[in-house]
Amino acid sequence: MRRAVILLSVLTIFGVTVSTRAQNRGSQPSSSQQQLDLAAAKAQRKAIVGQNMYLTDAQARNFWPLYDAYEWQMDKIEDRHIREIKNYVASYKDLTDANANQKLDEVLAIQRARLQTKQEYVPKFRAVLPGVLVTRFFQIDNKLRAMIQCNIAQMVPLAQPPTRDYGTRPDNP
Repeated sequence: MRRAVILLSVLTIFGVTVSTRAQNRGSQPSSSQQQLDLAAAKAQRKAIVGQNMYLTDAQARNFWPLYDAYEWQMDKIEDRHIREIKNYVASYKDLTDANANQKLDEVLAIQRARLQTKQEYVPKFRAVLPGVLVTRFFQIDNKLRAMIQCNIAQMVPLAQPPTRDYGTRPDNP
């Protein structure tokens, strides 16, 4: 149960899920509900990181402002990723080769942006924390992001080639 709550909270950070009340009504949550869900999920993510970092008070004073800056950068990238997913889902059944190539290029660019942000922040974290804690933070961060990526991979449908170019689609025999 705890893992499900964590996953739901982490996914909410990236706008992947909607509130349970909205799902039950079959509609999208209000903007204010989304903002509340997002704030709660971010706070829970921060609490998970805090519970697992074992920082001294001095380390915490240096870590948390840096963590907030890192998360702000990663949030911008995740916003870009969510926009791309929404665009893809709206058009995946009718992709042209050019559209498919553009979407794949954008996904790769998003992955590069994530890696570049991590590479930018590793030396900053190393400047304020011992190497073991820096490694631990990025392990925690990677685990949380991997859970999100796994869920997204399960939700995002595979591209559907046009039947005229590739023959019969498996979903349309």
